[in-house]
Amino acid sequence: MYVVKFEDLNKSDIGIAGGKGANLGELTQAGIPVPPGFVVTAQAYEYFMDEAGINDKVMSILDAIDINDTKALQAAAEEIKKMIVEAPIPESLVLFIREFYNELCQRVGEDDTDVAIRSSATAEDLPEASFAGQQDTFLHVSGDDEVIEYIRKCWASLFEARAIFYREENNFEHSKVYIAVVVQKMANADKAGVMFTVNPSTGEEIALIEGSWGLGEAVVSGDVTPDNYQVDKKNNEIVNVTISDKKVMYTNDENGTSVKVDVPEDKRNARVLSDEELIELTEMGKRVQAHYGEPMDTEWAFEKDMLFLLQARPITTLGDVVEESEGEASDLGDVLVRGLGASPGMASGKVKIVLDIDELDKIEDGDIMVTTMTTPDMVPAMRRASGIVTDEGGVTCHASIISRELGIPCVVGTGDATTTLKENSGVTLDGKKGLVFEGISETKEEAPVAVAGAAAPIITVTEVKANVSMPEAAEKAAATGADGVGLLRTEHLMLTSGVHPYKFIMDGREDELIDTIADNVQIVADAFYPKPVWYRTLDAPTDEFITLEGGENEPREHNPMLGWRGIRRELDQPEILKCEFKAIKKLHEKGYTNIGIMIPLSQSPEELKQAKALCSEIGFEPHKDVDFGMMVEIPAAAIMIDEYIKVGIDFVSLGTNDLTQYTLAVDRNNEFVAKHYTEEHPAVMKLIERTIRKCAEAGVKCSICGQAGSVPHIVEKLVAFGISSVSSNTDAIADVRKTVARAEQKIILDAARKRLE
Repeated sequence: MYVVKFEDLNKSDIGIAGGKGANLGELTQAGIPVPPGFVVTAQAYEYFMDEAGINDKVMSILDAIDINDTKALQAAAEEIKKMIVEAPIPESLVLFIREFYNELCQRVGEDDTDVAIRSSATAEDLPEASFAGQQDTFLHVSGDDEVIEYIRKCWASLFEARAIFYREENNFEHSKVYIAVVVQKMANADKAGVMFTVNPSTGEEIALIEGSWGLGEAVVSGDVTPDNYQVDKKNNEIVNVTISDKKVMYTNDENGTSVKVDVPEDKRNARVLSDEELIELTEMGKRVQAHYGEPMDTEWAFEKDMLFLLQARPITTLGDVVEESEGEASDLGDVLVRGLGASPGMASGKVKIVLDIDELDKIEDGDIMVTTMTTPDMVPAMRRASGIVTDEGGVTCHASIISRELGIPCVVGTGDATTTLKENSGVTLDGKKGLVFEGISETKEEAPVAVAGAAAPIITVTEVKANVSMPEAAEKAAATGADGVGLLRTEHLMLTSGVHPYKFIMDGREDELIDTIADNVQIVADAFYPKPVWYRTLDAPTDEFITLEGGENEPREHNPMLGWRGIRRELDQPEILKCEFKAIKKLHEKGYTNIGIMIPLSQSPEELKQAKALCSEIGFEPHKDVDFGMMVEIPAAAIMIDEYIKVGIDFVSLGTNDLTQYTLAVDRNNEFVAKHYTEEHPAVMKLIERTIRKCAEAGVKCSICGQAGSVPHIVEKLVAFGISSVSSNTDAIADVRKTVARAEQKIILDAARKRLE
């Protein structure tokens, strides 16, 4: 299935059509007015890459780069894009695309109709990540030859430097992210913009609408500070109207090409949307939210008084907000600039003004980045900043979305921050009120910061923990109120050094390896202290080691996921495992006794015995000096859990992603069988239930850290089984805690009803 019409897609088709394409299909099927179009599927991209024979080369280039080396990253991106743009497209695929484009032209009654060519990666527009601006969009493409040319450019944009960096930072595997391409009739908008169906910062039930003249590109990119409108959804009352000075707009030239032009003087400060149009938009927003069952981020356009929806996706940054303490402003200096509060929180630091992409290197940790408007290429520098201030943009622009996703305070649409604020001067910004004050606040550390996904003050008996992959993510995870870390992955700590862990041993640099592990784990343990942190020992498949310095002797395995990894490998190379034990021992001796050790991928209690013996060898006694546990990812471990308990374990964690694959013999990343992958298969659920109940009977703590731990109706079952804790990704913690609380309350109510019967 290489090309599919919108009418034949729905929101479950992300693996085929990507997030954007799947949602356009869902909206079309729901009867929402969407300009017609079709999707060149992810399978078409995969077919092209396979036929061109460049997949392996692309992955080897990606495996070898350091994403924090900007020049190397850029060079790698350019090399990969050149390979894709120059590779021939199979003739059969070309014929499919021509056929669907010509049919679209017939449907709309235009020869060579103008279309938008929009990337739709299979990991974008998801509830957990927005992928804002990571791939390319091309407007006003006309004729089948041009359509095919720009589809190829969309494919290549999957490997823009910014997209590679974003995937790495958000732990999306490059080999598992494909790209579909949306081909959609252009909406020649007179006015366009963005609508959140709730306030993205506070969660209030208002429609937050931003609009400007011409195409919506000006609003989304942040080239213009749009009008801002707020409508109470309960009664359609317009509660706030802010008219901006709209300096530029995107429109069509005589050749049908999208160009940026100055807004006519009589429109610059004119209101874009009438009351009637705002209510029409709000009603559309309520309809879309009701259909999806969750708050949505949408793009809209009015073309000759006709309203069209161009995109819809879940709001990725919505969470419970920890309110800032009031009255702090009086302790700050004079207000230097005013704008829109785009991402709540207080931040202080030195001003660094960025007017060109080449100036990003001057942003150091804790600086306040001040720029006209951020772009996707600026994300690495944004991560280093403690706050963002922009001249242009509204609360739905790139700077706003990314700042909320990163949990960084942000003020947008100031108009003149880049000229008013002075380089290296100290300032404090309030990302809720949209103000930038003179001077560095001495009390800023005491002011609670709003964090996307921060947990509500709900008390549950079942603990809700966080999964952590990188030390730099620990502070944000801890700010959610998580009850500890249910899974601290080791792989990133070791692999980012660029050196094979065994090479440290062979070169006599054992102490350096121990320090590398200890220093990184300490950051996480410190952020959560005294809450428990469960450290999982190394579980990297061999294909992740090959590109490291010293990794040239790694075996070439046909299926590394079933190969030399986890505890089976570490028992063959006990020197590495001992270094890990020594690193945790070192931290315990420094007072970080909240760290437990967890071995992965065990199939036999004998492996647990051997691992514990190695820990004892270094003078670190399991159960006495340190809590010692294991992952349950293999059916053998779940079936033999009684035997493991006899050997002695303090805790277990169910890795349901692997457990499901190994139980059902299904590779969830294989498109031909992925439909058969489900954690809710009776066999998988029986293994999970057995493990939880056996652990509860023996007084062994039991957690879950796989994807199943974020699925509400599965979480309800886990609580009923008696699970000790549920560990999820940071952005899901608040929702998981609410689900756990409801499940616990249901158990109490059911018990009370039985007593009354």
